[in-house]
Order: sequence, then structure tokens, then C-alpha cells
Amino acid sequence: MTTINKEEIQKFSSLAEEWWDVKGKFKPLHMFNPIRIEYITQMIRKYFKISDQKINPFNELKILDIGCGGGLISEPMARLGAKVTGIDASEKNIKIAKIHSQESNLKINYLNSSPERLDEREEFDIILNLEVIEHVEDVELYIKSCNKLLKKNGLMFTATLNRTITSYIKAIVGAEYILRWLPIGTHDWNKFLRPEELEKKLSIENFKTIEVKGLVFNPLNSKWKKSDNLSVNYIICSSKV
Repeated sequence: MTTINKEEIQKFSSLAEEWWDVKGKFKPLHMFNPIRIEYITQMIRKYFKISDQKINPFNELKILDIGCGGGLISEPMARLGAKVTGIDASEKNIKIAKIHSQESNLKINYLNSSPERLDEREEFDIILNLEVIEHVEDVELYIKSCNKLLKKNGLMFTATLNRTITSYIKAIVGAEYILRWLPIGTHDWNKFLRPEELEKKLSIENFKTIEVKGLVFNPLNSKWKKSDNLSVNYIICSSKV
């Protein structure tokens, strides 16, 4: 049993050299990154009762970034003091992530792996699943594996795309075919999960939903913002009970 979809891994491996090119194929992700970081850090501070004034606020936290790619989320978390492990099933992605973290003088434990292959058990305070779950081979195994890696009362963020007509028009027709923000074939609409479907799957594996938030793109200022609109992008913050 595996969560790895080889075709999906190959897609991202072929783009690995472009992870840190803000004008390259991952430009949409670079635009998306600030709102993800803002939301995640706010929820972590609130949940773990961390003062806004604290230097290196996450220095007592161990974070696992699954499907870390080139390290776009791992690096900001490490800069906040967290002990970060980033894993990705693409060896090329991990190679790029390691090189960039060294150039940035950041200590991050990058591993070419998938969650079900990790030896650690209940090791992490926080797990980040950001735009990953729609690419895995076995969603149930993926969530079950996350449960084994997260400490009791630990926090998990799962960001993905809703399966709606709106998401098909915007995320696939618009982003891939018209605007060419993403390579054609990046997403499979049939693999998108409705929030209620994902919440149910999380609940089965003893995750309690804390909050579900939509992330919406404003074309007027080319920025993303938090929203109650879950029709396209959304993120679930949950705790392991």
C-alpha cells in the first residue's frame, strides 16, 4: 500500500528546477504562499498560546511538511524557529530544497519519503498538508499515516481544492488552459474533495475540525485573502484527539 502516485510525482519532478523562480511555473504558488503562511502562523500561535512578542516563537515545535516541494513553506517555518522536517516523494524536489536551504543558511531535515514510510511515531507537533492530498494515490492511507506521525493534541493543516463547478472553471479551465498559470494536467478535478468529505475522512482517523477557511484570489490586486467562500481553495485546521 502506498500514497505515492507515480504520474503525479513525475509531473512535479519535471518542474523541480523552477521551485524558487518567482516568475516561473510556480509563480501562482509564490503568490499564494503569503496568505498560507499568515493563516498557519496565526492558528499555531492561537492554538499553542504563543506570544506575538516572542523571538523565534516556534522554537519548541516540531513541524512535518508533507509534499514539501522545494521548501516554500518549510523555510518560513524554520525561520520562525521550528524544527522542520520536509518530505517529498520526488527525489528531485528534495535535492532542490536541500540546496536552497543551505544557501539560505537554514537547518531543515529534508527526506525523500512519503508519510507511510517514515519511522517516526507521534513525533510531530504540527503537520502541514498543503495542496498535496489531491495528488496522492490513497487518501485514507495518507490520513491514517498522518495520524501516526502527529502527537496527541497536535495540529494539522490540510489545504486542497473543492470539487465544484466553480473550481473546475477557475482552477482547471482558467488557471491551466486560459491563463496558463499552471501546466495543463496539473490537477484532476475528480480528485478534488468537498470540505464535508474531507472532514469525514479526518474524523474517522480521530481528527477534530477546529476551523475551515476559504482562500480566495482577488484579480484586482493579484492577492489572496481569507474568506468564508469554500468553493475553490480551502484549508482545514484540525487537532488529533
